[in-house]
Amino acid sequence: MNIIGRRKLWFAISLMVIIPGLISMAFRWATAGSPFNLSIDFTGGNLFNVTFNSDVTVAQMRGALKEINLEKSGIQLSGNRSAIIRTPVLGDEKQAQVLAALNKVAAIDKSKLRIDKVGPVIGKELTRNAILALLIASVLMVIYITIRFEFKFGIAAIVALLHDVFVVLGIFSIFWWEVDSAFVAAILTIIGYSINDTIVIFDRIRENLKRRKKGRDLETLVNDSVLQTMTRSINTVLTVIFVLLALLIFGGSTIRLFALALLIGVTSGAYSSIFNASPIWVELKNLSRRRARA
Repeated sequence: MNIIGRRKLWFAISLMVIIPGLISMAFRWATAGSPFNLSIDFTGGNLFNVTFNSDVTVAQMRGALKEINLEKSGIQLSGNRSAIIRTPVLGDEKQAQVLAALNKVAAIDKSKLRIDKVGPVIGKELTRNAILALLIASVLMVIYITIRFEFKFGIAAIVALLHDVFVVLGIFSIFWWEVDSAFVAAILTIIGYSINDTIVIFDRIRENLKRRKKGRDLETLVNDSVLQTMTRSINTVLTVIFVLLALLIFGGSTIRLFALALLIGVTSGAYSSIFNASPIWVELKNLSRRRARA
């Protein structure tokens, strides 16, 4: 399998996935004011801390909120009788409707009821911290890879990571799935997973470079290195995908989008590690050689 020789094909496939996502983000920004369907973690809203006098389930509460068109609210159950419910910004009348709907499920302990308002300032801070964390992680990874390998390996790895991030962001923008604070955690997890897979392939390339025979061209060496680690890469990603599919199907609505983001990102990470990172490094090496000859 000539992976390196067909690198332009793999690059084209990546662009075919990323470009529609970028177009969707630009369109959403122009029409909706945001490239993503932001939750109240970013936009602000109401936070209901409710304690019931009997056991309740998430399904029961969501069914009650559906009657007042708030079924998409975030519901986090704590024990069998306490829950935290996140809704968009609501007026006093709408808040009363929420409490009345929940009271039909089970009697509310009004002495423990608390209603707070979450401001969008927290969302801006969360966004800023997420971008900052991504930048710091990228810089530290480039430094580490440069020390362990070389600078071009670091650049290739970061480009592959950005590929994974834009794939997840683009798909969430296209399908208008909700983005919350757990989504930020999923993005950072995807970056950590993807770089690990890429480093394994880079390490095999480095080992083969040390044992390189005369007359063996670089593209063949890199292609052999990728194929030698292919089984490991596929087996690893499959075990992770099986777990994420189980979470997606049986994990409930609270973590469904988190598991979905991880599933998309892990799959994209496996693709970029095999078909993007090493080919990009080969392109960078060829570019350096052309410049040296010029």
